[in-house]
Amino acid sequence: MTEPSPLLRNVSDTALWVAMYRAQESERPDALFRDPFARRLAGERGEQIINTMAGQKRNAWAFVTRTFLFDSFITEQVRQGVDMVINLAAGLDARPYRMSLPPSLQWIEVDLPDLVAYKEEILGGETPVCRLERVRLDLSDASSRRALFEELGRRTSKAMILSEGLLVYLTAEEVGSLAQDLAAPPSFRSWATDLASPGLVQMLQKQVGDHLNRASAPLKFGPEEGPGFFTRYGWNPVEVRSMIKSAARLKRVPFILRLIAMLPESKGRQGSRPWSAVCLLER
Repeated sequence: MTEPSPLLRNVSDTALWVAMYRAQESERPDALFRDPFARRLAGERGEQIINTMAGQKRNAWAFVTRTFLFDSFITEQVRQGVDMVINLAAGLDARPYRMSLPPSLQWIEVDLPDLVAYKEEILGGETPVCRLERVRLDLSDASSRRALFEELGRRTSKAMILSEGLLVYLTAEEVGSLAQDLAAPPSFRSWATDLASPGLVQMLQKQVGDHLNRASAPLKFGPEEGPGFFTRYGWNPVEVRSMIKSAARLKRVPFILRLIAMLPESKGRQGSRPWSAVCLLER
C-alpha cells in the first residue's frame, strides 16, 4: 500500500494555505482588506489545507492581522518616498494588483521558479497598478541574491524590503547573513518583517510542526533578543506592532486570547512567552 501524499508537499504549499486566509477575510462584510485574487491563487488545494489541518481555522486572525500590518507599513513608506518595494519570498501576494499604489512604484517579487510560474499562470490576464517585475531565484543562493541586491540597489534611491512569512523558516545564521546582504546597498533603507518569540515557535511546532517537517520546512527562527537581533547587522527596529494587540484593536482576536491581548506590550527580549509582531527596521 502506498502512503497518502502529505498535506503540505513543500514550502511553496504554505503560500496556498496563507492565500486561503486572505480569501476568507476578503469575503467578510467587514473585511480589513480586499484581495479579489486570493481565492483563485489558493485554489482547491489551499481550501483543502485549511479544512484538513486541525485547528487552523481558528488561527486565521494571525495571518489576517499580519497582512493588514504589512499593508499599513507599505502605505506609510510609499508616502514617505519609497520608490521600490522588494518582496522576498513573495509567495502568492497580490499587493501590486489590489493596493492603491503609485504607477511609478517599482515592485520586485522574488521567489522560487515553480511558484512564480504558477502565479503568472493564475494572474496572467490581470494588470498590476504599478511597475511589477518578478525574479526567479532561490534566496538560499547567497551569491545570486547578492548580485540581485546590488543590481536593484543601483535602480532605486529609497527601497523597502518585505519578508512576510519568510524568516521563521531560516536559522539565525541564515537570517543574519541575509540581513547583512540587505544592508550592503545604501539605497535599501527600510525593511518590514514579521518576528516570533522562541516560545511561539515552540508552540507552533507542536501545532503544525509535523506537517511542516514533512514538507522540509521546519520552523526555526525565534530570536530571544526579539527585534534587537537585527541591530548587529545595521538594522534598527523603529516600530514594533504586536500581532495580538493589533488583532484586538481590529476586532479579530479570538475571545479566548482577549486576556492575553490586555497584557503589557513587550518589544524587547523574548523568551517562553508566545509573542509575535510585524517590525519596521531602518538603516
